[in-house]
Amino acid sequence: MAFISGPRQCGKTTLAKDLLLDKSFYFNWDQLKFRQLWIKSPELLAEQSLAAMAPRIVLDELHKSRNWKRELKGFYDEFGEQIQILVTGSSKLDTYRKGGDSLLGRFYHFHLHPLSLSELLSSKKISFKELEHLILSIKGWPEAKAKTEVESLFRFGGFPEPLLSDREDIHSLWQKNRIDLLIKQDLRDLSQVHELSKVEILAALLPLKVGSPLSTESLREDLEVAFTTTQKWLLLLKTLFYHFELKPYSKSISRSLKKEGKIYLYDWSSIESPGARFENMVASHLLKFCHSISDTGTAEMELFYLRDKEKREIDFLLVKNKKPWITVEAKIHDLNLDKSFQVFQKKLGVPHFQIVMPSKIDRFLKMETGNVRIISFDTFFSVL
Repeated sequence: MAFISGPRQCGKTTLAKDLLLDKSFYFNWDQLKFRQLWIKSPELLAEQSLAAMAPRIVLDELHKSRNWKRELKGFYDEFGEQIQILVTGSSKLDTYRKGGDSLLGRFYHFHLHPLSLSELLSSKKISFKELEHLILSIKGWPEAKAKTEVESLFRFGGFPEPLLSDREDIHSLWQKNRIDLLIKQDLRDLSQVHELSKVEILAALLPLKVGSPLSTESLREDLEVAFTTTQKWLLLLKTLFYHFELKPYSKSISRSLKKEGKIYLYDWSSIESPGARFENMVASHLLKFCHSISDTGTAEMELFYLRDKEKREIDFLLVKNKKPWITVEAKIHDLNLDKSFQVFQKKLGVPHFQIVMPSKIDRFLKMETGNVRIISFDTFFSVL
């Protein structure tokens, strides 16, 4: 059994239907007929699937069912060897592991993200071993010329509908519709929050907070609600894939979890500041890469940011199998190196990349603290 989770409208349903042998075995919890069938006699789904010689079904948004884990566990235990089950959802499915019957050991979890540059370019995938050689040596990167594609991603974000339309009016309408569905439908289905208008205000405030350590206290003051209420609403928006959070790297996990995280949006096109939007676009591409490596069992890849007591900071640190792998700084047009990286590089001893918007720049620097490369976004992410 496989779980696929990701933001609303990133392509989960399209992917799931493409994987089906028979499209009639796509079921969505929002369909009344399916809800009635699942509650009364889910075994009929299995019987119909097997009778049609189509032993693969998709259960979309099943997590909206109150007892979905218990029901799915029973269904899998009875029919899992005969039928391939794909569960998709626009809420973090791992959130629902708490309490009730455990599905542990019964499924593989995959993350689906908005489109990335390598997908737009249909780049030939290289093995992780080849990629690691490129990363660690820093040399030998194939030059990419994808200025137009990067500018489209920067302008419209990575969600298929607005990106592929290449139209400002559709982009604007799509953004409004997405927020309405997220707040007034998905949030309502997930929780008992009644002050939806204030959650909508919170969602409107978060694009202004991208790239900096997030102060929940400051948001609480803006919203005029309790601290714990603000925390709860932030968690709900995170669960619904409105934003994701990066924690500062620390060898002590408990210490890292207590520190303020930085937030980034899945739809970076809603960020006004060009510098913050570019940093968010880099963050989203890096997170997608980390998930792809971890989900496929290639390695355990995690994404953090670096910050010390003197408040020196590096935007991103990729950690492979619990060990620092590379550091990355996002600078939209700045070709000058921020000297902060040398402090961290001396301690970590890993390669450092400074990513800029597409340009002719591709500068390799061999320094005492380690190798550094100033590289354009399209060259770096065409292979990730």
